[in-house]
Amino acid sequence: MESVTSTVLTPRATTPAINRPNSVAVGTIVWLGSEVMFFAGLFAIYFTLRSTSPDLWAAQTEKLNVPFATINTIILVISSFWCQFGVFAAERMQPRRTGWKPTQWGMVEWFFLTYAFGAVFVAGQVWEYATLVSEQVTLSSDAYGSAFYLTTGFHALHVTGGLIAFLLVIGRVFAVKNFGHKEATSAIVVSYYWHFVDVVWIGLFLVIYVLK
Repeated sequence: MESVTSTVLTPRATTPAINRPNSVAVGTIVWLGSEVMFFAGLFAIYFTLRSTSPDLWAAQTEKLNVPFATINTIILVISSFWCQFGVFAAERMQPRRTGWKPTQWGMVEWFFLTYAFGAVFVAGQVWEYATLVSEQVTLSSDAYGSAFYLTTGFHALHVTGGLIAFLLVIGRVFAVKNFGHKEATSAIVVSYYWHFVDVVWIGLFLVIYVLK
């Protein structure tokens, strides 16, 4: 009898691997795209009202505390650097510090520092609102008040949402036994959002405080 031999078909070693993009990251980027359109609408409202009431804008913008807003902006910009250092730690799978030096910090320590700077920024905006209200600049006082509080207020809500996200990511690190890919991805996604609100505020700062 003739012997029957069977061969096992194996994929070629040269076949390229297909790396699909992370669905969470892609979804976040798409959502941030919709947020860009939302803030673009707010910018359009601000520019439209300013073009129709130049005298009102000239009078009301004199009440802005530009040096204070500049310091508050610098605080928010610095927080983005702390956030990115936290991402670097998450990418090397280091959730917590291995020493007291900043070079030995993990994601948790950098995100706590980011949270602190973000909270200071929001507190600064609340203080600025209180000062402007005492000078009769309110949401319903005039077109300038409406435009100012709508644009900066919605941004403050977004920053507050980012602060809550940081607490959730930090809490997740303490809740799981092993820091893995899912936790690192969550940290990266939150960083996308935080950098976004940072860039939006830089645009608002230039429009409202510099090009007033």
